Amino acid sequence: MKKRSAILIFLLVFSGAVCLFGQDVIEEIVAIVNDDIITLSQFKAEHEDFYQALSAQFKGEEFDKRYAAMKENLLEKMITDLLLLQEAEKMDGINPDEQLRLWLENLKKENNLNSDAELIRALQQQGIDFEEWKKKMRENMMREALIYSEVRGNVVVDDSDTVNYYKLHPEEFTELPEYKLRAIYLSAEEGNEEEVEAKKREINEKISSGEDMGSIAGEYSEGPEKDNQGELGRFKKGELEKDLEQAVEKLKVGEMTPWLKVRTGWFLLKLEEKKESRLKSFEEARREIEEKFFNEKSQKKLEEFLKELKEKSLIKILIPNPLDYI
Repeated sequence: MKKRSAILIFLLVFSGAVCLFGQDVIEEIVAIVNDDIITLSQFKAEHEDFYQALSAQFKGEEFDKRYAAMKENLLEKMITDLLLLQEAEKMDGINPDEQLRLWLENLKKENNLNSDAELIRALQQQGIDFEEWKKKMRENMMREALIYSEVRGNVVVDDSDTVNYYKLHPEEFTELPEYKLRAIYLSAEEGNEEEVEAKKREINEKISSGEDMGSIAGEYSEGPEKDNQGELGRFKKGELEKDLEQAVEKLKVGEMTPWLKVRTGWFLLKLEEKKESRLKSFEEARREIEEKFFNEKSQKKLEEFLKELKEKSLIKILIPNPLDYI
């Protein structure tokens, strides 16, 4: 990352734009962070990266919600990332080159790539520039090393805190009952009521004669469970429809419900296995509690560290709403 002279920084503050050396391009500046700048083109590129990543993972309302949160905090995130990188570059002992090399070797191995050239081609097929991607990976590793050195490496979780938390919050460590079910489903939309009732009688007769429910489901069931001989899988308490769950709760293993009416048809359920509710032991819950305390303390210390970092830095925002330019 190039350092600019004090004179150049002075000019940038008052002009809000810079003519890139050797180019007839005016690059607008969004923010100045100590001796570095965030340009509008950098902001647009960061926005595009986040947009593509979100759109690949989420759709509809969930995408809209996450995108709105990302837009609101994007400039602040870029400023924070730049401050962390500047601080990491000042510290002795933070050099992630070997870590990056090993990480790249492992990445190639996991993806059956035999050389850097193959990795570069794979990234190019996804529209990713290898050198820019590698630079970002290195910078992320530097930030992580700084955060570990200044924040996470100094967090201590007291054993007494974990014990007390376990005693005071048993509901968090209580496993809910779990049911393994097999089903036969008849759709009320596929035929008239008389046809459905006739099928139910046929199924009841086969069950009464001792025929295996799985084979009956494979023959009669009209839902996706038909292909698995009626196997529905496992459900924790609260995951089934209320009426179905109430019926299942009354069963012993091996028993069946009567025919149960749902919105689109009828279910006949068999309870094949039941896992009772139980409280985890402290030893089972210890790691979960320790992680909870560690994450909470780390977040608090990170916020304090970032606040101090910003207070001692020169930060000037020249374009408060860069999204208006996108």
